[in-house]
Order: sequence, then C-alpha cells, then structure tokens
Amino acid sequence: MTRNRQMTTDRATDGGTADVLADVAIVGGGLVGGTLAVLLANAGFSVILVDRADPAAGLDAGFDGRASAIALATHRVLVAAGLWDHLGPRSSPIRDIRVADAGSLLFLHYDHSLVGDAPFGYMIENRHLRRALYDAQRAARNLTVVAPAGIAAMDLDSADARLTLADGRTLGARLIVGADGRTSRTRTWAGIRTTGWDYGQTGIVCTVDHERPHGFVAHEHFLAAGPFAILPTKGETGREQHQSSLVWTERDALAPALMALSDDDFLAELALRFGDFLGSLALVGPRWSYPLSLLVAERATAPRFALAGDALHGMHPIAGQGLNMGLRDVAVLAEVLADAKGLGLDLGSPAVLEDYERGRRFDNSLMLGMTDALNRLFSNAVPPLRLARDLGLGTVNALPELKKLFMRHAMGEVGNLPRLMRGETL
Repeated sequence: MTRNRQMTTDRATDGGTADVLADVAIVGGGLVGGTLAVLLANAGFSVILVDRADPAAGLDAGFDGRASAIALATHRVLVAAGLWDHLGPRSSPIRDIRVADAGSLLFLHYDHSLVGDAPFGYMIENRHLRRALYDAQRAARNLTVVAPAGIAAMDLDSADARLTLADGRTLGARLIVGADGRTSRTRTWAGIRTTGWDYGQTGIVCTVDHERPHGFVAHEHFLAAGPFAILPTKGETGREQHQSSLVWTERDALAPALMALSDDDFLAELALRFGDFLGSLALVGPRWSYPLSLLVAERATAPRFALAGDALHGMHPIAGQGLNMGLRDVAVLAEVLADAKGLGLDLGSPAVLEDYERGRRFDNSLMLGMTDALNRLFSNAVPPLRLARDLGLGTVNALPELKKLFMRHAMGEVGNLPRLMRGETL
C-alpha cells in the first residue's frame, strides 16, 4: 500500500529529482517508527514513513502475541501522539509490582499509592498499539506512507539524504531516521557499528486466562533459567482482571522442547513456574518465542541520519523497558527537531543531531547496563549470589525512601525528561 498526503514530487537542492521530498523520512513502521511519524506529522513536519511490510498485516491478533508495559512517563508520548483515546480503554493499569526470588521469603513490593494516585504504567497488547497507529497514520495530513516497499540504497552524502526504493523511486529528506529493528539495514548503510551478545536464553510469550483476578499487580519471579513475568492485561468484558501476559525466560536448550509441547503439557510446565495464587489457568491464543540478546549501536547518528528504537539499542526484557526506551528516543528526537525547526535550522545538520546524540547517550547506556547486570545476577542458582540478591530485595523493601526512588524510576519519572514525557507539548 502506498499513500501520499499533501506531498508532491519536488527537486532536491543538489539538482536531482526526488519522487517525494520531505522534512523527515523514517524507515521502519513499527511501534517506535510509527509513533515518531505521527508525532512529527501532527507537529507540522512533512514526513515519509517507509516499511517493508503491509501496515494492515500487523493488525491481526495472530501477528504478534506480545503485550507491552508502558511506563507512566512514556505513556504521555502516546497521549501527545493522539493515540490514547484508542488505547486507554484497552489498557490495564499496573498498580502494584511484586519482585521475588524463587523460593525465598524475602521480596520487594512496590505499591503505587506510596508515590501518588497514578499507576506505575499500563499494559497494552501490541495489536492495539498497531491499530491505533494505523488509524492515526491514515488521518495524518502531512504523512506519506510507502508500504510495502523494499529499499535498495541510502545516500547520506547529498544536501538532502536519499532513499532509493527497490522499484526505482527516490525519496528525499533533510533527515532519515532508522527505526528498522535490530537487524537494521539503514544502520549498516550509515556505517554505524554495533556491540552485543546473545544471552543463551529464549523469551516465551503467551497470554493466559486465570480463575482469580490479578488486582492490577505485576509479578516478576526470578528463576534459575531467567526471569518469569506475569503482567496484568485487560480481559474480556466481565472478566477484565482475569487475563495476564507472560514473559517466560528459558534456556535456549530447553525452549524448543517447551514450544513443541501440547497445550495441556505446556500448561503443566507453566503451572510449575506460575504457582497457584491466581487459580486454574487456560491458554488464550498461540505461543511465541524470541531469542534474547543485547545490542547497542556505537553511536546514534551519522550525517543526516539518526537511529531510534531497537535499531539503536536492544535489551533483555527483564525490566520491560524495550519499548519504553524506544519511546524515550522518540520524545527526545521530536523535541530536538521541533526546536530546530522553530529556529530555522537544517534538521539534518551536525549541531542538531549532536543534541539528540547527547540527549540519549547516558540514558540508553544506563538502562542497557542495568538490564544486563540484573539478568546476570538473577539468572542463576549460585548460593552466595542468591543470598546477596535476596538480602538486597529485602533491604530495599524495608527502606521507604530508597524504595520510593526505585518506584519513580519504574514510572519513568527519574532523570532529565523531555517535554513530551512531562506532559507538555512540542
């Protein structure tokens, strides 16, 4: 599908002709790239969004079984993009978080009421996010969506950066944003190297219906193979609190056998790790599995180019921060570009891109380091480490001020927040 809105063929400043010329071209129409496209288009930028997949294909419930934890601060980015009217009624608030090491009597309990009335964040099924983005993109006046479309080449050397599509068309923009995932081709074309490693773990994702209500509590159990998260989602009418999304981390060697089990046998294995505190369980829909790894780009920018989302950083799901960090990229980049536009600056200039680079470097490095360290600390059964981490959980739980700091961090409220994450406008 290819749609053009309020945009026409134009001549680039170096004398070449682009089939479409815009302020910003975004490669990758996923949750991060799609949100950035809507935000910028609604702020008056002309935007091209290019994706290799048909946007309608991602609307099917079977496309992606994952649900995302959206922290309180990053949910404001979705509000600013005009998506929350659709998402709010389909989301489940996270009011409490309980963290426990398997078999330990010590635990950490976050109660949202200790820091105010707002929840820590919200759980939303990814299919609802995709539907909201699909509708918002169709309504955006300054947005051209080019999909499904393959990209054959990217040129960052001209006064306007160029994308050459597989069908020969050329798209020009002041700035190209690579939001095309961990295997980003735009990142490779920009000459940006990455560092990373596999964890030897697989994330198994499924949704379950349970007998007792979840009470809007998110649970994270640390098992020897890795974290096991039980996250409250919104169930069917009349049973809104009886459905949860599971993220089960398992060793690569065992994961294929678990995925091959019948539903009854899989549920039996699941119950051993889940426990019986929510009563009997039933699977809702299929199961999915994803390899877990860490990836970080050595830098976020190149001439007339910026990375965002998983193309810039891929992390372990232990803290549920992957999409949150992508939306933080979106909030910072949108603010930097809005300020540059207001000053009449070239959107792809080194000075503008350095503001984005500087605005994301520390935050991304801190979260990548934290999630990596937590996974290494908790994904084992070494007795001295287990004792140390259990004492750590118990200590934080017993110190109210320290616990409040960690709670505000879970809400995404710690640090130098961009305007959108403070509830302000661009």
